[in-house]
Parts: sequence; C-alpha cells; structure tokens
Amino acid sequence: MSTETHPANPTADSDKLTFHRARQILTDVARASKLPGVSIAVADPQGILFSAAFGFADLAHRRPASVHDQYPWFSMTKIATATAAVRLHSEGMLDLDVPIGTYLTRYRPSARHGHPTTRQLLTHTAGLANPLPIRWVRADGQPEDQALHDRIVARYGTPRRTVGAYGAYSNIGYLLAADVMEAVTGQPIQDCVRDAVLHPLRMDSTGFTYQAQAPRSTGYMRLSRPLEPLLRLVLPGGLVGARVAGHTSLRPFLLSGAGFGGLVGSVVDAAKLAAAHAAAPADPHPVLPHADIQRMRAITAAGKPFDHGIGWFRRPADAKRTPPFVEHYGTGVGFWNAMRIYPDQRLAMVAMANTTSKWDVDGLFTQLRALPWH
Repeated sequence: MSTETHPANPTADSDKLTFHRARQILTDVARASKLPGVSIAVADPQGILFSAAFGFADLAHRRPASVHDQYPWFSMTKIATATAAVRLHSEGMLDLDVPIGTYLTRYRPSARHGHPTTRQLLTHTAGLANPLPIRWVRADGQPEDQALHDRIVARYGTPRRTVGAYGAYSNIGYLLAADVMEAVTGQPIQDCVRDAVLHPLRMDSTGFTYQAQAPRSTGYMRLSRPLEPLLRLVLPGGLVGARVAGHTSLRPFLLSGAGFGGLVGSVVDAAKLAAAHAAAPADPHPVLPHADIQRMRAITAAGKPFDHGIGWFRRPADAKRTPPFVEHYGTGVGFWNAMRIYPDQRLAMVAMANTTSKWDVDGLFTQLRALPWH
C-alpha cells in the first residue's frame, strides 16, 4: 500500500496536520469500502493542493496504487467534451442554440418530439435514450470502429421524448455533440478536446490512449466465480483477465465513443480540469471566460436521477446541501470515479478507484472538503 502527497514537503504545521488528516480520511474510507486501490487529488485554480493513493493498482503483482496511475475516465470525459464545446461557442465557431441538423445534414430529428440543439445534448435535455454501453469497449491498441458509432447513432440518435422537457442522462447526446464539434472544426473530437482543454490546462498525462511508459491501474470486479463465464460472454473477447484475491481482473481497454467517455489519465490531471471549473472571477481562466464557467456549473434542468447543468450534474436530494457543489461520475466495468467542485470554496476534488462497485465517495469528499485547505 502507498500514500503520496503533494506538495511533497509541507512547511507549516497546519499544512502537515491537514495532510495527515486527509491521508487518514482516505485510508478509512478505502478500507471501509474494501477498495483494491484508489487515487485522489484536491486542487484549487492555483494548482494541486494534495494528492494521495491507497491500496494496490495491481493486486496480482502487489503494485501499490499511485497518483500517476492511468485510469479510464469513463463519463467524467463529458466535462472535457462540454468544456471544448462551450469554448467553440465562445469563439464563434459553434452556435449551441441552433438545431444540430444545421451542422449534421444527415441527422434525423423527431417529427413528434422535436429537434435538439447542442446545448440540449450537453444538458441531457434532448429527449434521447440511454442504452447501456456494455460492448462499447475495445482492447487497448485496437482502433475505434466508426461503423459501431454510426449504428448506435442511427438507432438511438432520434429523440424518444419531448426535446427540452426535462433532464434524462444520455451518453447518446455526447456522441452527437462530438459529431457536431467534428463537423464545425473539421477535426476528430480527440483533437478538439486536446486543443481546447487538455493542452491549455497542461493535462500532459491524459489523452485518448494509454501512455506506454506511465503506470496503469488494473480494473477489478467483485464477482463470484460462477458468474465469470457470463462476463466473458458480455464483454468483447480477451478483456476478462485472471481471478485475484476474490476479484475478477480486466485487461486494459478503451471506450469507443471518445466524446462521451474516451479519456484515460491520472487523477491529478482530472483535478486540474475540475479546478478550472471551481474558479472565481479573480482566478486565471486559461480555457473559458468566467461567465461561461458559471453557466456550465449552473443547474438549470430538473431530472432523474440528476439535475443537470452543462456537463455538471447534482442529485436533487443534494440541492440544499451547504456549501453547494456540482459533480460528475465516471463509472464502468472495473472502475468507479468521481469529481466534485465547491465553487464557493474554489475547491475541486477527484477520486478514482479500480472497482466496479459503488463506494462512499460522498463521505470521502464531504470529509476532505471540511479540512482547512486555504
């Protein structure tokens, strides 16, 4: 097991106490949640305040978890995609409020339910279905299958409910938003996100493929042995690995559909992105004007199970908690991640764990938030 902190050598006694308490909170939550491994980072718009890891990134080889481990981001990618889209809008390249058929000439709207805008795609108010993306994964090293993308959009891309009525989470909306962004820029969505978000925020350890020389976290499922054959049938061939310490391991994979969930990278990089969205007017804004940041994190669309802003969401039951926050999860086979921002405190935090099981990330964030970071 390992614990790493940043800054490496806190000088003030108060900083040392905060870091010690943060490490203990992480240890307690990770043990109570029975996580194989977890990496966390706390940041503000000026930089990383704290980062740590606990447990193991690789149970078979007993390799300790690290803040440098690469994790699949899954749907936390949507924050990066939405940020890139809003930046294109800010720069005058994309109008978020015109029907998406303006840019996607082959798009089929619904005569009954309406024609969504890109803003409605980003706020999950486009009336779209949300099929489980179980087989939207591929082995590391395999290229994306454009035919798969086209089939998914053709089958699910037309609204099934009234456009603009309420928020209903949909990965399809972000597949279509990525198509819109590609149409207006002439670039793949991967390049749009790199140019608009990753590079300006110096997210150098994050991209849409694994970096060969950087460590990776292995995904695990707490699955009974008799169910493993079913998992092998459900997932593409070769992704299910060995059984280790009561867990079923997964070999490295990537998601097809870069705009909705394709990023892979470190918890520290994820915290840089989250911290950019926790900024106050006086903070530097390398990606978006502060007014756009405020618009993105404003929850404007009521829905179930989340109320939505642009990218960010919040459970209705959390709307009256103080200080207020918005968040996003990134969950899928082998991993359960989350990022949360507290704008009133200019504070962001991210946790990435190599387990499919839901765990007490709310307890972790709530306790970390209460520490004296500033």
